[in-house]
Amino acid sequence: MATTRQQKEVMLKELIDNFAAAKSVVFADLHGLTVEQNFELRRALRDKGVKTKVAKKTLVMLAGKQQGYDIQKSLLDGQIAVAFSMDDEVAAAQEIYQRSKKNEKIKLVGGIFEGKVADRAMINQVAQLPSKLELLAKLVGSMKAPISGFHAVSSGVIRGFVQVCKQLAEKK
Repeated sequence: MATTRQQKEVMLKELIDNFAAAKSVVFADLHGLTVEQNFELRRALRDKGVKTKVAKKTLVMLAGKQQGYDIQKSLLDGQIAVAFSMDDEVAAAQEIYQRSKKNEKIKLVGGIFEGKVADRAMINQVAQLPSKLELLAKLVGSMKAPISGFHAVSSGVIRGFVQVCKQLAEKK
């Protein structure tokens, strides 16, 4: 069933709002997925705070243009799903990338990252970045390392002093 002009206008408005609110956007080719696989992917993305939308390519390009992005039609190859990362910039790219390793029908084709239109290679690099939580854990570990090292050295000196005192007490 063909969509009416009014339905397209509603869909365009929704896409424009999602482009404006998203921290990053990923375009994925989902051609050939079963309904169950598609539903599972969407559920996994939703759990990570990612909105997904399947829309006509011209509407995606118009919505992008409204937000200042020059999305080329050549970038949108195949049946395109648009994933909007609302919380974590790399969440959509990572989840789709992980799923594409298991299912060859899922392909990252491009996206918008840090305010710029990105091609497939750039989005694949983004998908392989550690998540925000992992980066924060590494930062805390790096900040804690000097303190842990100082604690180990200072407790070693005290432990040595106690051992000497203990040996002196045993001799007497």
